[in-house]
Amino acid sequence: MLLPVSGIGMHSAMDDMNLLQQAQRHHLVVRDIGEEIDLEISHGDDDPPFGSTPLISGPPQEPSVEENDEAKNMAMGSQIPGEGQDMSKIQPAKRKKKVVKRWREEWADTYKWAYVEGKEGTTRIFCSVCREFGRKHRRNPYGNEGSRNMQMSALEEHNNSLLHKEALRLQMASKDKIIVNKPIYVKALMSKTAGSIVEAALKRDPHEAEFIQLVQEAVHALERVIAKNTHYVNIMERLLEPDRMIIFRVPWVDDRGETHVNRGFRVHFNQALGPCRGGIRFHPSVNLSVVKFLGFEQTLKNALSPYKLGGAAGGSDFDPKGKSDDEIMRFCQSLMNEIYRYLGPDKDLPSEEMGVGTREMGYLFGQYRRLAGHFQGSFTGPRICWSGSSLRTEATGYGLVYFAQIILAGMNKDLKGLRCVVSGSGKIAMHVLEKLNAYGAIPITVSDSKGYLVDEDGFDYMKISFLRDIKAQQRSLRDYSKTYARSKYYDEAKPWNERCDIAFPCASQNEIDQSDAINLVNSGCHILVEGSNMPCTHDAVDVLRKANVVVAPAMAAGAGGVVAGELELNHECNMLNWSPEDFESKLQEAMKQIYQKSLKAASDFGYQKESPEALAHGAIISAFLTIAQAMTDQGCV
Repeated sequence: MLLPVSGIGMHSAMDDMNLLQQAQRHHLVVRDIGEEIDLEISHGDDDPPFGSTPLISGPPQEPSVEENDEAKNMAMGSQIPGEGQDMSKIQPAKRKKKVVKRWREEWADTYKWAYVEGKEGTTRIFCSVCREFGRKHRRNPYGNEGSRNMQMSALEEHNNSLLHKEALRLQMASKDKIIVNKPIYVKALMSKTAGSIVEAALKRDPHEAEFIQLVQEAVHALERVIAKNTHYVNIMERLLEPDRMIIFRVPWVDDRGETHVNRGFRVHFNQALGPCRGGIRFHPSVNLSVVKFLGFEQTLKNALSPYKLGGAAGGSDFDPKGKSDDEIMRFCQSLMNEIYRYLGPDKDLPSEEMGVGTREMGYLFGQYRRLAGHFQGSFTGPRICWSGSSLRTEATGYGLVYFAQIILAGMNKDLKGLRCVVSGSGKIAMHVLEKLNAYGAIPITVSDSKGYLVDEDGFDYMKISFLRDIKAQQRSLRDYSKTYARSKYYDEAKPWNERCDIAFPCASQNEIDQSDAINLVNSGCHILVEGSNMPCTHDAVDVLRKANVVVAPAMAAGAGGVVAGELELNHECNMLNWSPEDFESKLQEAMKQIYQKSLKAASDFGYQKESPEALAHGAIISAFLTIAQAMTDQGCV
């Protein structure tokens, strides 16, 4: 059980209410969520039991007038006795040694959480970092004596401890945890039968926000399918539980010789159609919910592709930003030491995802080859100099543009001269810009975590090359404006209010919320091609559909990477490289097949081709029916 001692990162009213209820159950006196709790007031072995003394902490004071602090603490201590409590037993508030304000604020970032637990029959407050209580852990970490240098050394020693770092990592991860209530969206749009599937998923995994969101989208698209054949309810319930989930620790050593621990994941979501394929993501936000959502999305994407494959996903909450090549190599090798036994051409092959590029895939494959003892197959994504097809890394970005061109061809239109907004500035976004230029379109934006860059003249090949140099040097997109004066960088903003015809969200999940969708509609957007997995929230999807914006789902438009990976593996035994022309021709044909398959499935269940839901629902229907047939044929396994 966790009790926050600082309000940093806790913004929701629901969290505040839950924490207050927890405090009341343990008879804690909590002033306001967001203020410090003095852990030193929790008594040690030589103090009276904590359970018999109320927790009292006055508001944080400046160390200017010590007498005022004492008076306030004493006053508060006299006002909070419990009912029927003997006043003579109330202990006076302790006199606190003052700490330099700068030091206190620095240490406050460490002790954001505490937890309440019983020890030897007594309820006590424990520090979530030290796992100690009372006099074993002081509010003032520097101690009450000693020189400033000695005190700072004690702080550094504690901060560098493995236990401290692991506790901080868990604390940061808990900030992103969202408790998902039953969405009104589901009840309003789904039948009772279809809604029961979501109810079951919510009951089983109530805290997995991203996974539940994708489940809702999939079940909503399958409502007509389930209405025609209730047998699919049982199939869907089995499909939503992964074949296996592997969670493990990943210890690694940085360049200073210090040990760190991250959490690793690999989820084999479904293997009914064949061996698994799916990405590996390195990002601090990675947790089980994110990995399950990515695995489910990949399962549907692979089923929709021309190659029948199972779906998987994995990764770690490791952040590669700011790490040296040696540190990333050691981390990748440590991660592979655990998961190599689950990998192989007939089991599971990972591919690139957010935070994982050719460098990381090379390190991962090198350690896999060393442990497996053979060169059987490769991971999709490594450099062509030792394996792979000639345009493997470009396949996903190029496929998005091909898919947009196919949609426009169905409307008797063309990409030439159309204004396109693109989010993100990673490899997918860069390749989208490149191929849009080839088709004569005008890509005008890219973005990063701090804001977005707009160039009204569009990004030509020279500008795209300059953008790549900026990213390779880990510089800010702001530097682009220093060279091209007509461009402008907007801090803390998204590109969706720029006038456009087509949008390509290529950053991360849920990057477009309701207000962003409204901005897109008002900006003249008619087509949205999903480059990232699940880039739109539920509310954003509703806005886009009501405005008749055609949404090309990521599981269809983003299947280029799957196609390229299989082309690479199928010809690897001959060690042949594809020419760019042959590769692009096969990729275009595969994207056309996926488009036609999606529209046919939508038409079979009553969705008109012109409907904004046709592509999104048709893609899910086609993928699900393919998987369901295989699961039915193979029995209850």
